[in-house]
Amino acid sequence: METGIDARLERIGTDGRYLVVPMDHGITLGAVTGLKDIESTIDGVTRGGADAVLTQKGIAPRVHPNKNGAGYVVHVNASTAIGPDENDKRMTATVEEAIRVGADAVSLHINVGSRHEPDQLEDLAALTADAGRFGIPVLAMAYARGPEVDSTDPEALGHAVRLAEEAGADVVKTGYSGDAESFEHVVESTRLPVVIAGGSKGTDRETLEMVRGVMDAGGAGVSMGRSIFQHEDPEAITRGVSGIVHDDLAVEEALREAGLALEA
Repeated sequence: METGIDARLERIGTDGRYLVVPMDHGITLGAVTGLKDIESTIDGVTRGGADAVLTQKGIAPRVHPNKNGAGYVVHVNASTAIGPDENDKRMTATVEEAIRVGADAVSLHINVGSRHEPDQLEDLAALTADAGRFGIPVLAMAYARGPEVDSTDPEALGHAVRLAEEAGADVVKTGYSGDAESFEHVVESTRLPVVIAGGSKGTDRETLEMVRGVMDAGGAGVSMGRSIFQHEDPEAITRGVSGIVHDDLAVEEALREAGLALEA
C-alpha cells in the first residue's frame, strides 16, 4: 500500500483492528434515537474506545469538536427508507469533498446481488481510483442483498468481500453469517481486513457474542451502528466491544469490564 493510505488506516484503526461506529443513518431513517444529539453520542462512543466514527459529509462540523482524537470516515452514497427502493444507493459526496471536511477515509455501500449492483460496482471502482490519487483509504460496505440472495450465506458473503478487494477497496464491511466457523470462509475469501455490521439491535450479550465470533474467525473488527448509538449507554457498549476487538477479552470479561449487566 501507499504510505498515505497506511498512515490514514492507522487513524481509523489500531494495530490492524477496527472499531468504527457509523452514524450516517440520519439520511436513511431520519433523526432517530442517538442521532438527534449526535454530538453527545460521538463523544460517548469515542470515549468508550471507538477508533473512528462515520457520517455523511454534512455532519462533519458536528463530528470534529466531539470525537476526542478518533478517526473520521465520510460515507459517500445513500438512500432513504421512505423512498421507492432502499437498496438503490446514490452518490452523495466525492473524495475531494470528504478531504475538505477532514475525512481520514471514505466509505461506500454496495448491495451485491441486487438489481443495483452494476451501478454500485461502477461507483466503487471509480471511488477507489479517485481515492488512490489522494492516498485515502476506502471502506467498502459490501452486503449480500438481493431477491435471490441469502444475506447470511457465507458463500454469498465471501463473494461480496472478494468483490470489494477486486474493485480496489482497503477494508471491507459485510454481514455476519451467524457463527465463527462459517464466517472463517468469509475472512479467507479476501486479504482485506474484514469487519462486520451490527445488524438488528440485540441484548448486550448477543452483541458481544457476535463480536467475539467474528474475531475468533480471524476478522478485523466491527463497523457497528445502531447496536451502539441507540444503546442506553453508548459509551459502555463501545467499551465492551473494544474489549473484545482490541484486548481479546472473553464475552464475560468484556461485559464486566464495561460495567454491563452479566445477565443481559
